[in-house]
Amino acid sequence: MSEKNVVVATFNSHTEAEAAVRELQRSDFPMKKLSIIGKDYHTEEHVVGYYNTGDRMKYWGKLGAFWGGIWGLLFGAAFFAVPGIGPILVGGPLVTWIIGALEGAAVVGGVSALGAGLFSIGIPKNSVLKYETAIKGGKYLVIAHGTVDEVAKAKEIIEGTDAVESTIHHAETSEKPVGI
Repeated sequence: MSEKNVVVATFNSHTEAEAAVRELQRSDFPMKKLSIIGKDYHTEEHVVGYYNTGDRMKYWGKLGAFWGGIWGLLFGAAFFAVPGIGPILVGGPLVTWIIGALEGAAVVGGVSALGAGLFSIGIPKNSVLKYETAIKGGKYLVIAHGTVDEVAKAKEIIEGTDAVESTIHHAETSEKPVGI
């Protein structure tokens, strides 16, 4: 990915994250430049199913309506079981970044495959660890990437939502990969 400018927003609930995604959509932010990630809590409590139909992934479970609606807006969907974090669901280009990190064995010391995917798009390692902890704690991340102007616009829109915090990361401020 050539555009390594991202804004990462943390939300306490899936409804807050979904509202932010919908606000970005209403503001004409390109949906192909938007990702969402959250922990899948209910795999032990409810029957859950996933399957792919063309470019659409289907999900059954307690948050099925939420994930189904989000996957209808974003491009790409995946389920990952991440050691130390647990089962997570991902929608948007972040799927490709995680898979790319796994295929390239670009796992940076102390971070998971999710962290390696985030690191590969220019997020500094200390922030990656913070985002992994947020996901592990049941929070949701909405990630917008693009040009400096697109990311600034996304942050401005997100600041009008219920985000716990939002942070812009530019390529020039990210750490250089170590031992990759």
